[in-house]
Amino acid sequence: MFIVALKNIICIIALILVSPILILAASLIMLEDGMPIFFMQKRVGLHKKLFTIYKMRTMKKNAPQVGTHVIKNEYKLTIGLIVRKLKLDEFPQLLNVVLGDLNLVGPRPGLENQYELMESRSRKNIFSTKPGITGLAQILGYDMSNPKLLAEVDFLYVKNQTVILDSVILLGTFFNFPRKYLASRFKINDLKNNQ
Repeated sequence: MFIVALKNIICIIALILVSPILILAASLIMLEDGMPIFFMQKRVGLHKKLFTIYKMRTMKKNAPQVGTHVIKNEYKLTIGLIVRKLKLDEFPQLLNVVLGDLNLVGPRPGLENQYELMESRSRKNIFSTKPGITGLAQILGYDMSNPKLLAEVDFLYVKNQTVILDSVILLGTFFNFPRKYLASRFKINDLKNNQ
C-alpha cells in the first residue's frame, strides 16, 4: 500500500511540475486544430480488461483510430510532432497510473482491434502484468507493426522484471545510453534474426 501511495504522489508531483509546459502545448494544439486537447482511447490492460487511456492529442480530429505506426503524415498535427518528440503526450497517462490502470513501466497497452498482438501476448501470458506508460519494447524501438516480436520483447521484460530493470527502462525513456545496454543484455538482435 505504501508503494502505491508513493507512486501516486510521484505522479501527481510530476504532473504539477510539467503543467506549465503542458498548458503551453495544449494552447498550441487548440490554435492548430481546436478542441479537444486530450485524446482518449480504449486500450487492453491487465487480464485483458479494457480501460480508457489519456494522452495529449497529437493527431488531427479526423485521424483514424489505429496504431500510430500506420497513421499517415496528413493526420499529424505540426505541434503534435514536437509534443511526441518531447514525449509530452505521454504525461496525462500519469492519471492512468493514479487510477490503477497503468504502471510507470510495463508492456505498452494495445488497442482492442489488434488481434494478432492480443493473441501473441496471450500465448506469452503478458496480460498477467499491468501495462505501463513506457516499456522495454518501446524504448528499443519496437511497435505494434510486428506483433510477434513485440510479444517476445514484452515476455523478456515480464520474465526479468525487477525494480532495477524498471529504473533502467525509465532512464532509457529519456536517455540513449541505457538502450544499448538493455539491447545487449537481452540479446535483442538474436530475437530479430529468429523472426
